[in-house]
Amino acid sequence: MTAEELIRLRVQDDQDVFAMRRLGREVAETVGLEAQDQIRVATALSEIGREVLGEGIDASVVFLLDQEGLLITISFFAKADFRPADGVKLAGRLVDLIELDPAQGRISMLKRLPPGRPKPSGEEIRAKLAKLAPATALDELRQQNRELAETLEEVLQLNTELQETNQGVLALYNQLSEELEETNRGVVALYAELDEKSGQLREASEAKDRFWATVSHELRTPLNSVIGLVRLLVGPGGEPLAKEQLHQIQLIGSSAETLLSLVSELLDMAKAEAGRLDPQSSEVDLVALAERLRMTLRPTAGNDEVVLTVEVADTSPEMFVDEVMLTRILRNLLSNGLKFTEAGEVRLTVNLDDATHEMVFEVKDSGIGIPEEHVERVFEEFFQVPGPIQGRARGTGLGLPYARRLAEALGGTLQLASAAGSGTTVTLRLPHRHDGAPVVGRVLLADDDDEFRATVRRMLTGFAAHIDEAPDGLVALEMMAANPPDLALVDLMMPRLDGAALMTRMADDERLREVPVIVVTVATSRQYPQGARTMISKHGLRRDNLLESMLNALKRGDEERPAEKQQKRPGAPR
Repeated sequence: MTAEELIRLRVQDDQDVFAMRRLGREVAETVGLEAQDQIRVATALSEIGREVLGEGIDASVVFLLDQEGLLITISFFAKADFRPADGVKLAGRLVDLIELDPAQGRISMLKRLPPGRPKPSGEEIRAKLAKLAPATALDELRQQNRELAETLEEVLQLNTELQETNQGVLALYNQLSEELEETNRGVVALYAELDEKSGQLREASEAKDRFWATVSHELRTPLNSVIGLVRLLVGPGGEPLAKEQLHQIQLIGSSAETLLSLVSELLDMAKAEAGRLDPQSSEVDLVALAERLRMTLRPTAGNDEVVLTVEVADTSPEMFVDEVMLTRILRNLLSNGLKFTEAGEVRLTVNLDDATHEMVFEVKDSGIGIPEEHVERVFEEFFQVPGPIQGRARGTGLGLPYARRLAEALGGTLQLASAAGSGTTVTLRLPHRHDGAPVVGRVLLADDDDEFRATVRRMLTGFAAHIDEAPDGLVALEMMAANPPDLALVDLMMPRLDGAALMTRMADDERLREVPVIVVTVATSRQYPQGARTMISKHGLRRDNLLESMLNALKRGDEERPAEKQQKRPGAPR
């Protein structure tokens, strides 16, 4: 669609500038522009007229109806030294589009029509414009004054509304301030209460630790004495006993050993809760361990219809682990399988998972299984699944919780899958290492979360010869100054001195700047902080990916360190 001419005007003097302004307002009204836009069009024409036409330049103004809106073209004889000034700039702010071509002597302006409003035809617009009566400059001046008065009235009204709004905002601010202050007082009181409760919990925990330390001595000592006396009575060199006497004394010894085992489990559970179960790893022959368990537990099954089998893969018959803890875990799992299987098989299989570098121990039975609603509850302390066999098979409900605690202490996991009547499969996964040499000599772990530090300490067992722990950056810096580590695990968000500041301080210290740093954080950003070799997330942290990050950081440290300064790390892999 081409632009349709509506009307044109020749402009020769100041009187014609007033006429152009009036005509612009009338045309804008006729094509359907709102009142404010009509004033904008008229003002834009007035500004251009005073600047371009004030020098006595003859010009013509053409109003056209374009598919986008009202198009106004001003053509004039261009002078060589003509330069547009503030008038044209102001006009540009009043319309939607302005194009200036001084060399050709043309200025074009566009004011778009409101969307959704019916657009009159060019013939209708020309007919309305033809009926306009001529107006003098005085009439146009009066019209401008009326427009200014209306605009001033609108400004005053807006100012009144703004003052009312400010008063409302101020009242709301005061109300919010009072509520926030009241909330802050509540938070302060809550923090004080939490501090008090935290102190009480610490006292209770210390009391519990003292209790278990006392119980450990007071219970184990007499039980060991009872067991020792029973062995003296029934062993070689003792006086002959009647058959019934021998039976009764053996019952006493068996009960004392059962009680000692229960006490040991309870004490180990308490240690695990306090994070004080420290594995003592050594090279373990898994074939020999599995065979010992089979020989020990098979006679206690008491049921010839249940077969106990063990199978260890030839790929990796040895691993570096705490043998006592591993034996206790497997003994509990196999004992449960034999206890709740009336006919069929209880099988222990041991395989190496190359993908995760984990040794997988699977205990599978064909027993009564566990209803779905009780699968997770079996890991609660003292919980026993209700049922007839459970009633006959006496127990404490500590076996599976105890086994899971030990698995976590070894840096592994213990999962159970079962269904009523379909047997049970328990899977133990432990990080696999067949070389007893630690990966690194001294590691510094800097994190303000005590529980997380305990978890990482268990993961590092066997990998690090010595582990230092620091609850914040300042303590970490002091410990590193006293004993520079071979590797540092640093949390970013710590009190007093955060992880980024700690790494900056390390970079300024000649002895610490070459220490490899692994950032362990909950942050999701993938951008490494300055000084960090790598960054791993706390979420889903496993022993295998922690070991991989350590090896990568140490390898990069060796590559970046000058050859004359490279030294073999204590316990570095061969």
